[in-house]
Amino acid sequence: MHTGRCLCGAVTLSIAGDAIGARTCWCRDCQKFGGGNGTTNAFFRVDDIAHTGALNWYESIADSGNTTHRAFCPKCGSHVFTKGSGAPHLSGVRVSILDDSDLFAPQAVIWTSSAPRWAAPDARLPNFPKAPPPPPAKD
Repeated sequence: MHTGRCLCGAVTLSIAGDAIGARTCWCRDCQKFGGGNGTTNAFFRVDDIAHTGALNWYESIADSGNTTHRAFCPKCGSHVFTKGSGAPHLSGVRVSILDDSDLFAPQAVIWTSSAPRWAAPDARLPNFPKAPPPPPAKD
């Protein structure tokens, strides 16, 4: 079981399964949500994630063309997780929201073509100028 909470503690997460993977994203949307930096997300099966507390949702069309739904705490504004039409079986949980953020190190860096020149994507990891295909759904 993995747990997490927003900055003020009004929203909590409990995640029954292990992460399928984790990536750092440098798309322009993630840069805006991340205060100018890329953001790191761990991906879990949607059915493995439970939350308490109210959420506000923001929907947008990502650079990939997929519809993205982002959940935020309405009190402190912390971004909690994302669901997207490109991989509806998965949810990207912000690693920063997890109680133990050391558990899910990124395995790749995506959307490096959108990163500012001063950014330093981790060269030890596979880097993709855009997004690679999502992990397949498992029964």
